[in-house]
Amino acid sequence: MTMTSDVRVAVVGCGYWGKNLVRNFAELGALEALVDAHQPTVEALIAKHGGRSLGFEAALADPGVHAVAIAAPAALHYKLAKQALEAGKHVFVEKPLALEVTEAKELCALAERLDRRLMVGHLLQYHPIFLELKKLVREGKLGRLQYVYSNRLNLGKIRREEDILWSFAPHDLSMILSLIGSEPEKVEAVGGYYLHDAIADVTTTHLAFPGGERAHVFVSWLHPFKEQKLVVVGSDAMAVFDDGEAWDRKLLLYPHKVEWKDNMPVPVKADAIPVTVPQDEPLKQECLHFIDCVRTGATPRTDGREGLRVLSVLSRAAESLRNGRSNGAQAPVPAADSAKPRVAKDYPGVTIHETAYVDAGVEIGEGSKVWHFSHILGNVALGKNVNIGQNVVIGPKVIVGNNVKIQNNVSVYEGVTLEDGVFCGPSCVFTNVNNPRSEIARKSEYRPTLVKRGASIGANATIVCGHTLGEYSFIAAGAVVAKDVPAFALMAGVPAKRIGWMSHAGAKLGADLVCPETGRRYREAGPNKLEEIA
Repeated sequence: MTMTSDVRVAVVGCGYWGKNLVRNFAELGALEALVDAHQPTVEALIAKHGGRSLGFEAALADPGVHAVAIAAPAALHYKLAKQALEAGKHVFVEKPLALEVTEAKELCALAERLDRRLMVGHLLQYHPIFLELKKLVREGKLGRLQYVYSNRLNLGKIRREEDILWSFAPHDLSMILSLIGSEPEKVEAVGGYYLHDAIADVTTTHLAFPGGERAHVFVSWLHPFKEQKLVVVGSDAMAVFDDGEAWDRKLLLYPHKVEWKDNMPVPVKADAIPVTVPQDEPLKQECLHFIDCVRTGATPRTDGREGLRVLSVLSRAAESLRNGRSNGAQAPVPAADSAKPRVAKDYPGVTIHETAYVDAGVEIGEGSKVWHFSHILGNVALGKNVNIGQNVVIGPKVIVGNNVKIQNNVSVYEGVTLEDGVFCGPSCVFTNVNNPRSEIARKSEYRPTLVKRGASIGANATIVCGHTLGEYSFIAAGAVVAKDVPAFALMAGVPAKRIGWMSHAGAKLGADLVCPETGRRYREAGPNKLEEIA
C-alpha cells in the first residue's frame, strides 16, 4: 500500500537517474510533480507513478510543492538549486553540489540564511552496509583507523561532460571523509587520458589526513569488469564493503592483526566474519531521510556543508591532475604552438574552463564564458557576454553576437550566424549541407543559416540549413525548421509550423496581441507578419 506524505516533492530531471527518484518519492507518497523538457518521458512516468507535469518556474511558484529533487546535468545544479532556494523550496540535489567551490559555498550560505534544507545525493551514506561499517569504526571494532581505500571500476558509463574523477569519485570521497571525520591536509592525483586528451579515463587520488590516516580512491571507466569495493584497515581488524557481492556477503570483518616479534611485524590472519545487516534500498532511505529533514527541520546527513567538503577535495584533486600534466606527466605533445589551447589569460575579462579548447584566430568579447569540454575552432568571433555551455563546438568561420547563450551539447557549424541575444537550447542542431555524403566533399555547397536578434531555439530542435529565423522568433523544443521563420513567430512540430506569436519577452500572445508580461502591444500586418505598435 502506498503511503501519503505531507511533504510534497517535485523531481527536476526525469532521465537516467531522475526516474529512480520519481519511483521512490512516489512509493513514499511524496511525489507531487515531474519537471522535464521531454514530455513523452514525463507522461510515461506519470502514468506509472502519478504526479503532475510542471515547468520549473511553475513548480517553484506552486505552493503545493514544498521541495525539489534535482537530477539534471551537473552544470545546472548550482543554477537550479539557487533558484529553488530563493523561491523558498527545500532542495535535494544529486552530486556534485556544484562545479565550483565558490558556488557551493554560496548555496550553503543561502540555505542557512533562508532556513531551507539543502541535501546532496551522496547515496552510499544511506546504504545500510556503509552505515553498519561506520558503526563498527565508531565503536572501535577495528581499532585505530590507519588506511582506507576504494575501487570504483567499470567499463562505462563513459561521459564527455565530466571526467572519471568527477563522475565516479564523489561517492567514495564522501564515505572516506565520513569515516575519518576530518578533511585531508594533502591531496595528490594522477590520471590516464586514453579516449580523449583532455578527459581523464582513469585516476588515482591519494589523501593524507592530520591524524596520520591515509586513503586512496581508484576510479576507471576502462575496466574489464565492475568493481565497487571499500576497504578499511584498522590496528585491530579490517573490513571490506563489496557492493558487488550478495547482500549477506557485502560486509566482511577480518580480525587480522599485526604483531611485533623480534622487532619485526608479523601478520596474524583470521577467517572473515560476515556482518549481518537488514536489507533495504539505499535510495529509498535517502529519499525518506530528505522528507524527514524537511518535515522536522533536522540537518541532513549529507547537507550542503558535507557536499562542500567533498567538492573541495575533488577540486584539489583536479588541480593536482592539471599540475601533473603541466609538469609533463602524461601531457600530450602538440605538433606546433598553434595547436596549444588558448586560455583565459589570452582574453582579459573572459572565463575559459581548463578543459575547453580555443584555437588560434578566435576573437572573444569581454564578459564571455566558455565552459567544460567545449571547442572553439579557428576564425570564430564571439561577442561580449556570450555564455558557452558544456560540450559545445563552434566553427570554424562562425559569427556569434553579444549576449548569446548556447547551452550544452550544441554544434554551431560554418555558415551559421547568431545575432545578438540569441538563445540556443540544449542539444539543438544546426546543419550546413542538405545532402551530405561521407565520401563526397561539399564544402563549396554550404548553405548559410541566419538566426536574427533575440530568437530562441528550444532543446533538441533542428534547424535545416539555408534559412533565416526572424527576430524574436521562438522555436519549440524538438521542432524541425525547414523554411524561413517570420519575426516573433512561435514554431512547433515536424516540420515546424507557426502556431502563434511570441512577444519580445518570450511570452505567448493571446488574441489581443498584448504581451501579458510587459504590456507591449502588437498587430498583424499580414498573414505571417507581426509588428509592434509604437
